Amino acid sequence: MSAVLSPGLSLRPALRLETWLARGGLAAAALALFLTLGAPLLTILVKSVQDKDGHWIGLTGFVQYFATPSLLGSITHSLTFAALTTLVTIPLAFGLAYAIQRSCMPLRGLFRGIALIPILAPSLLSALSLIYLFGNQGVLKSWVQFFGLGSIYGLPGMTLAMVFSAFPHALMILLSGLALSDARLYEAADSMGTSALRKFRTITLPGAKYGIISASMVVFTMAVAEFGVVKIIGGNYNVLATDIYIQVIGQQNFAQGAVISLLLLIPAVFAFIVDWMVQRRQRAALSARFVLYVPKPDLVFDTAMFVFSTLIAVAMLAMMGMAIFASFVKLWPYNLSMSLRHYLFALEDTGLDVAYINSLKMACFSSLVGTLFIFATAYGIEKLKQAEPLKLLIRFFAILPMAVPGLVLGLGYIFFFNHPLNPANGLYETLTLMVICTIVHFYSSAHLTAVTALKALDSEFESVSASLKVPFYKTFMRVTLPICLPAVIDIARYLFVNAMTTISALVFIYSPKTVVASIAVVQMSETGEVGAAAAMATLIVVTSALACLGFWLLQWLLGRSTQRWRRPAG
Repeated sequence: MSAVLSPGLSLRPALRLETWLARGGLAAAALALFLTLGAPLLTILVKSVQDKDGHWIGLTGFVQYFATPSLLGSITHSLTFAALTTLVTIPLAFGLAYAIQRSCMPLRGLFRGIALIPILAPSLLSALSLIYLFGNQGVLKSWVQFFGLGSIYGLPGMTLAMVFSAFPHALMILLSGLALSDARLYEAADSMGTSALRKFRTITLPGAKYGIISASMVVFTMAVAEFGVVKIIGGNYNVLATDIYIQVIGQQNFAQGAVISLLLLIPAVFAFIVDWMVQRRQRAALSARFVLYVPKPDLVFDTAMFVFSTLIAVAMLAMMGMAIFASFVKLWPYNLSMSLRHYLFALEDTGLDVAYINSLKMACFSSLVGTLFIFATAYGIEKLKQAEPLKLLIRFFAILPMAVPGLVLGLGYIFFFNHPLNPANGLYETLTLMVICTIVHFYSSAHLTAVTALKALDSEFESVSASLKVPFYKTFMRVTLPICLPAVIDIARYLFVNAMTTISALVFIYSPKTVVASIAVVQMSETGEVGAAAAMATLIVVTSALACLGFWLLQWLLGRSTQRWRRPAG
């Protein structure tokens, strides 16, 4: 008996070591998230009740803000801008999602791909395109007067540019919302002679309502926190995002910037809570008796959907193509000959080749370090059986960035990491801190991707491994990671592209030595070098597209050896 028990007894120290390693890893992850997210947000709260000299003033800063009509108007402007963007984006995105999922029109995959292109571009690229199209020297500036807009600068231009940027995010959600529909409902409606319009109102819309609400909240949150678009084409139409920038950068009034940051946080948190409540009430669409709805060919309907989708695709390509075309024009609008002048200016004469290289460095490190940390942390809270309070804390910090605008996070980094008593003060204005800020800013979506992939794995993998005395890290490397490899690569691609295109979270924490390409676009636009700004924005798009292609090739190569089990037998 002793001979049988001795091997098991000899492994107890190893099992204890694994337990302590797991708890230590979770504690380290929780501490890291607190220091890079919780602490910066708390410093904003503290700063908002202090004056410029750091003395306690309570709510005086908020009273002063609401007593200033010009600043108070920014709240109305922000909400108007966000609401108008949502009201335009959601119907258009729903129409294209409906055409792709519920019609038999040709080229559905192509239309979907074109509609997702804006993800590869910084949001301000659409603003630059609108300036070239409808600005004071735009090729279609007469259209602005024809439609009675007065000027493209201000709310009209901001809304159009933001619709372009937010469209693919809404489309992806709505495509998922319309992907599953029970054919039995439509068959019953057909047997009762129900009209197509009534089927749409009573079956399609109710079935997609959760997707519509979620997409609306995402678009609203993106618009209310947008900085780049407003900075480029907003004119004198101030919103909360630009007010923060003016107070902090222009007037060095950090206390007032903290007050506005908390006000900007309110609509974002409200949208997040609404979306969270909707997700809790959502019920599964796939039941045991589910019959997948397959659209039937209808010449009139399919033609109408094809025409609508074509118009959307043309608008997308025109918006993207205009900025790319203008980046090669020698002198707009007087000399339309092609030239690399703007690219040479952006990368040589101004020394902004450093900005482009910085963006590549930041994107690569954000993708590598962020993917490793996010997936390992998600594995810890989903698969390990220790330290439940730590898991709860990590889950909270993992979802919190979804409700925090980039400008608010960046301002928190100023207050926290630039404080002389902070031991990490040396990180301020370094590329390392910008990498950390980028990972935290886009943490939530990447975390949810990892958790979704891990939840698909049965917990018996870990149970069987534990019963066989196999260390959890071996199970992770040999089973979990290979199976979840597609999700891991998706996270890496997501972080890389967003690191190349993000602006708001970095606008407060960069230095002249660590300026990145997206910030350089804003700087060149402010100095009147719109052509060079378009050239740099085009480089960002091309780089993001090549990176996506590279990640796809990596997934294909690794998938040949690790994903064979997904292929059908024979």
